[in-house]
Amino acid sequence: MNENEIISVSQLTAAIKQKLESAFSFISLRGEVSNLRKQASGHVYFTLKDQGAQISAVLFRGNAMHLSRLPKEGDQIIVRGQLSVYAPRGNYQVIVREVEFSGVGELLKRLHELKIKLEGLGWFDPSCKKPLPKIPKTIGVVTSPTGSVIQDILNVLKRRFSGFHLILNPVRVQGDEAAMEIAKAIEDFNRYGLADVLIVGRGGGSLEDLWPFNEEIVATAIHNSQIPIISAVGHETDFTISDFVADLRAPTPSAAAEIVTGEKSQLLQTLERTKASILHSMQSHLRSHRKMLENLAKQPPLSSPYTILGPYLQKLDDFQGDINSSVQSTLSHYQLKLEGLVKQKEALKPDAKIAVLKENFARQKRSLHFTMHRSISQRRQRLYQLTEHLRAIDPRNLLKKGYSILFHEKNDSVILSTRDVDPGETLRVQVSDGKLLVNVKEKI
Repeated sequence: MNENEIISVSQLTAAIKQKLESAFSFISLRGEVSNLRKQASGHVYFTLKDQGAQISAVLFRGNAMHLSRLPKEGDQIIVRGQLSVYAPRGNYQVIVREVEFSGVGELLKRLHELKIKLEGLGWFDPSCKKPLPKIPKTIGVVTSPTGSVIQDILNVLKRRFSGFHLILNPVRVQGDEAAMEIAKAIEDFNRYGLADVLIVGRGGGSLEDLWPFNEEIVATAIHNSQIPIISAVGHETDFTISDFVADLRAPTPSAAAEIVTGEKSQLLQTLERTKASILHSMQSHLRSHRKMLENLAKQPPLSSPYTILGPYLQKLDDFQGDINSSVQSTLSHYQLKLEGLVKQKEALKPDAKIAVLKENFARQKRSLHFTMHRSISQRRQRLYQLTEHLRAIDPRNLLKKGYSILFHEKNDSVILSTRDVDPGETLRVQVSDGKLLVNVKEKI
């Protein structure tokens, strides 16, 4: 271009635009966002500055839609795009194609490293997950007391399960101190046994906003918790370390509240159905066992005690008869012997012999009486002992002393050993004043 040539502003601007845009077709800039303006069209205008300079930037709607979040005033960011000249104003600007928030790369690296470490320890393993209580008496919540999360949880619980008991342990869910507060709140719930299940969470946000739930101290508190924990951090697309370590992940805090409680009406219907089933089963069992008891009462062994005791009573009578017969036989024998001696004495006439015979007779008589009395005494003693023994083994007396007789329910036979009985079998028991029907629980 000739130095003496006069050109228009448009021509100069076009020349500068061509030079700049061809020389800086793709650039990466780091700086702080200021003067940010969001237009109704969806385009975002802002200034990117550092300590010594600033440059205008524009993020058009098409590129903004692909970002997980938009930059805000004061953010430190890295933008990638191309340099352009806006001819109507005669200023150059950056057309932003991509935005990376300063520190996000490092956070993602730390997140990945911690995830690998905890996964290696087995903290994500399904076997470590504790089951949630079906109907928790007390629900613990670890979140901010001022955010919308606690209100969402309360609204869901009020709608689905009235009469619930909730304890809120208020914590900060963003910032440097948040992770420590969250971990301590979980530990306090466990230390004092304040809840049956915990909901730990917050609303959505950027990676930096959700970062406390990616800290190892929070993951450790969740893993060590004896109380089942539902992690409800961010929106459905957000994932944090606490989601992987917790016993269950809910896509939102409201979903966590829905998970932690069942529908009250469904539970009541289930209880009513269960109640009706139990009553029907009990009535059926009662009818069956009443009929069984009536049939058992008609069985001969249980209709009269003499069915069992009769043989023993007859044996007792037989023993007594045998003893009486033996005693009578002995007496008759000695009576005959005595009569013979008397006849012999009559046959011997000499007086001396008569005197001797009298003496011998008296001696024998005394001996005979002594022997007879001793024999009778011994037999009486034996008879008494047998009588007492029979009384001792008399089943009627045994039953009165607390003993009982077991019979098989089906064949009415007496049970003599545990080998004759199986667990679950129904037995009949004869006691001194009646009969019982019992069920065998187990052999011991």
